[in-house]
Amino acid sequence: MKYPYLLFDADDTLFDFPKASEKAFAHMCQVHEIPYSPENYQLYHEINRELWDAFDRGEVDKGYVTLERYVRFLKGLGLDRDPEACNRDYLEALGKGVYPLPYAEEVCRTLRDRGHHMYIITNAVASVQRNRLRNSVFAGFFESAFISEEAGAAKPDPAYYAYVRQRVPGMTAENTLAIGDSLTTDIRGANRAGLPCCWYNPEGKARPKDLRIDYEIASLLELLDIT
Repeated sequence: MKYPYLLFDADDTLFDFPKASEKAFAHMCQVHEIPYSPENYQLYHEINRELWDAFDRGEVDKGYVTLERYVRFLKGLGLDRDPEACNRDYLEALGKGVYPLPYAEEVCRTLRDRGHHMYIITNAVASVQRNRLRNSVFAGFFESAFISEEAGAAKPDPAYYAYVRQRVPGMTAENTLAIGDSLTTDIRGANRAGLPCCWYNPEGKARPKDLRIDYEIASLLELLDIT
């Protein structure tokens, strides 16, 4: 066993976040009588992405992102709705949306049965991620989930990984592999923390020159030959 300790990102690595998000958004629109259309969802998605990119750069905090996205979205549509209530109902629905990506369950079960110590590392909203994990098959595979707002730091900040290391006895830079889809947070974070990393790249995106990528996979099944 090369890497007894495995640190998995959650959204877009194990969970199909776009599917969960769109369904939660549609639910929110129904509750608040907001016209639902692909164009309206695209507007929300673009606003949301812009704000989360700012979060990844350390420019804003998570609370600002989750509320401000609905402030801007409702303003863009010229609608008089309560952005806080819209966000609350969206997050509640999102926490119930559990859609594993291809082979995620099979791979995690196999790795667990092999004796790997597996953990979730995520910048997602804590209440959403806790509910999603609790309601999914993954609850039995992972020993713990480390969520940025509880850690006081977020990927790719080295302080976040220091928080994780303090809570995982036996974890070292030699025996741990970080796995994720985001170059900005997962791969850059592992680089800054001095951890081996595996880039989950099912879309075949171009490999960056400014980051160290120890492994690159297009399917989660490939993890079984790496770890």
